[in-house]
Amino acid sequence: MNQYMIDIELPASPSEEFIELIPSQRAQVNALMGEGKVASYSLSMDRTRLWVIVNAKSPEAARGIIASFPIIAFIKFRMHELAFHNSVRFLRPQFSLN
Repeated sequence: MNQYMIDIELPASPSEEFIELIPSQRAQVNALMGEGKVASYSLSMDRTRLWVIVNAKSPEAARGIIASFPIIAFIKFRMHELAFHNSVRFLRPQFSLN
């Protein structure tokens, strides 16, 4: 499985139609995270950029994941294949008190 960083440019002045898609966008991303297809999803403070780490077998499969986003008609994106993606969650074991 390869990892891709997707750098997404959001509309500078979002339309009402775009804003109405945000709840379905979040639901789609949550579902993709549950399936392990999206590893992380970050929004810039000025809300003009998203960064998404996608797990996919190929660049085409990664594009297909992004194409499933409800906001696809409103965004521009660039994709970068990663050599690795580390995060604290993967470096430290999760402990449970149960």
